[in-house]
Amino acid sequence: MIKRLLIANRGEIACRIIRTAHAMGIKTIAVYSEADAKAMHVRMADTARCIGPASAAQSYLVIDRIIEAAKAEGADAVHPGYGFLSERAAFAEACTEAGLIFVGPSPEAIRAMGDKARAKALMGAAGVPLTPGYHGEDQNDDVLRLEAQKIGYPLLVKASAGGGGRGMRVVDNEADLMPSIEAARREATAAFGDGALLLERYLGRPRHVEVQIMADSHGNVLHMHERDCSIQRRHQKVIEEAPAPNLSPETRQQLTEAAVAAAKAINYVGAGTCEFLVDQDGSPYFIEMNTRIQVEHPVTEMITGLDLIELQLRVASGEKLPLSQDEVPCRGSAIEARIYAEDPDRGFLPQTGTLTAFSVPNNPGRVRVDTGVATGDAITVNYDPMIAKVIAWGETRDLAAIQLTEALSKTELSGVSTNIDFLAKTLRHPSFRQADLDTHFIERHEDDLIGRTNDLPVDAMAAAIAFMIEEQQKEALKISNPGPWASNDGFRMNQDLEELFQFRDGESLLNVNLIWKRDGLTLITDAGAARFSYIPPSEYQRAWFVSHGERSFQAQVSRADKIISVGLDSQRWRIEPVNFSSMSNIDAGAGSLSAPMPGKIVRVDVKAGDKVRKGDPLVALEAMKMEHVITAPGIGIISSVKCAVGDQVEEGVELVAFEAET
Repeated sequence: MIKRLLIANRGEIACRIIRTAHAMGIKTIAVYSEADAKAMHVRMADTARCIGPASAAQSYLVIDRIIEAAKAEGADAVHPGYGFLSERAAFAEACTEAGLIFVGPSPEAIRAMGDKARAKALMGAAGVPLTPGYHGEDQNDDVLRLEAQKIGYPLLVKASAGGGGRGMRVVDNEADLMPSIEAARREATAAFGDGALLLERYLGRPRHVEVQIMADSHGNVLHMHERDCSIQRRHQKVIEEAPAPNLSPETRQQLTEAAVAAAKAINYVGAGTCEFLVDQDGSPYFIEMNTRIQVEHPVTEMITGLDLIELQLRVASGEKLPLSQDEVPCRGSAIEARIYAEDPDRGFLPQTGTLTAFSVPNNPGRVRVDTGVATGDAITVNYDPMIAKVIAWGETRDLAAIQLTEALSKTELSGVSTNIDFLAKTLRHPSFRQADLDTHFIERHEDDLIGRTNDLPVDAMAAAIAFMIEEQQKEALKISNPGPWASNDGFRMNQDLEELFQFRDGESLLNVNLIWKRDGLTLITDAGAARFSYIPPSEYQRAWFVSHGERSFQAQVSRADKIISVGLDSQRWRIEPVNFSSMSNIDAGAGSLSAPMPGKIVRVDVKAGDKVRKGDPLVALEAMKMEHVITAPGIGIISSVKCAVGDQVEEGVELVAFEAET
């Protein structure tokens, strides 16, 4: 059995591996970049070693530094986690050459499946159904243009290496083909060091279904049922579940048999996932095989009761799988939601910042939380913006969805904008509850899932006011020797204090008057006057306890920039105070187009004097492993360009000056 394990990764998956390794009595070694010196995975491991600067290209992606760290710390095995070097055959080879056990498949298996074009050719020969497309080695632009014409539009341009939606573009017509190919190449090269592409027919409303497999070195291959991962944005999964609902027994058998056949065809050893698109008629098409543990593996663990990381470590140590196919359980249903630091109302734009508060209610056996951050940790521009995965199990799919929605509604998270409200809306949506799923679910239901769908309730404003009062009190207490005047009891010598709070609700301003009386507080709204009181969170009480009129309720309240987030009654409200002096203002100046986040300029499409139309690309910014394109807000003239390719820019920095046409 492995005795000292180095985890060649960071964040949530590193923490996840460390927990299982410690339970098995295995000592753990973390590696970290300079930006991660105080990260959770570093704090959890038995020992840790710095491997370079913040940039992944100078730390987590440098094979030699990881091998050096393993040797220096006396490791006998390396677990790659997911992402970074997990699907690099060269890394598996380097580990073996250094006398280290690589917790994963052989370099030959990684090569066979790591190149999507080669994998599709191999799977086609093995009889696995494939999506029609071009998977050839010739990457000449003219060849790709000709093959695209043969496939027809719309089609998918896809990076041959890697995954996670990076290097992927949907192309609706020939005019968009070459710009999409160029952008996909850039993104694929930056993320995976390989700009090779493939082209595929774009299916209208497919489901994304994948099969978890586990294989040992004794010829045993098991499937551990399937997962549905159709809820995606930017081709990246956000909600996953197991087993996949509404699959016919015939389709399920086709999927699992194809996955096992794929693993056997390449003498696979370890954990892997075969991904498929399932068309509306139930026909499955092989997409790719991920030769590593998946982000969404917890839903499989919840329905099987198996620890996939433990099985990985045992298989890597040469042990046989401890069960047969018939002994792999499938109990109930599990659903996972990924909490990201992002703003759904701004195209799911990633966000950065420090978590001033973060906790998710735990319910052992029913709700599980996998994370790599805690209160006080930072979400930076250097790495993926995922904060946590919340996984719920229930005897039925409906119960699992209810458990997960409840856990999200009671999550306390402040310091960055997140997608929690979006996740809760998705889980409550009638189409999700009916398992009417496909990879375009978010686009089809965008009006229901993104942005506010009804009026701002008085209870939400009451909770926000309670938070604002406490914030004002904290500011007052920062004054040296504040004396009695900093007290927030509203006392005045001759008359009651009346304070106006204003909130922006779309184009409207909502006014709420707070009256400070000797016997308590009163809120006056359009609905009338009502008594108001609150108790802030404490070590004994996680939520704000608010009483308004005849109703008392608990609320989760947090703040990111100038927005207050209020969660109550299984809903979350993003509230913008207008006259709260403690709120920061990050609006860009008129006529300017600013960087929405820190990043590197990878393309500038315009120059001073150019006339542009709404939606025209102006500047491309690379951040958090993705390319973000700044587009023209309307018809106008570019008066000046204030950045160049290669520039590192901070959030809010003006990139382009734009004069709208009147």
